[in-house]
Amino acid sequence: MAYSDKVMEHFTNPRNMGEIDNPSGVGTVGNAQCGDIMRVYFDIDDEGIIRDVKFKTFGCAAAVATSSMATELVKGKSIQDALKVTNAAVCEALDGLPPIKVHCSLLAEEAIHAALWDYAEKNGIVIEGLEKPKTDIHEDDEDSEEY
Repeated sequence: MAYSDKVMEHFTNPRNMGEIDNPSGVGTVGNAQCGDIMRVYFDIDDEGIIRDVKFKTFGCAAAVATSSMATELVKGKSIQDALKVTNAAVCEALDGLPPIKVHCSLLAEEAIHAALWDYAEKNGIVIEGLEKPKTDIHEDDEDSEEY
């Protein structure tokens, strides 16, 4: 199984790894079948801009790389722009993933949504277009066949 240079770069030198103290929102998503767990922390300002984002991931190279890339794609963006970051966008930014690893990009997308959901709940707001996220992603979901 061959990973792109970008996947290897984000795996060996992950961006935004760590935790945020007193985060605005935290999202945790896992895949029970492969054992990957991804947690994303957001610091969102009063204008709804993601000032900072950190992640902690337990998983394979693709899980770490997709976490790293997903945080890069949402950092400095508005909540609505972050909501538009899809697993396909994460895959594309990494120059693709092997088909057996595409589910890792789904974890990244769902972790972003979970952190936004947590933020919305903490602040008593509704984020238009945000649905309650899954906490467990299964590789056999139809979603993973899209990309």
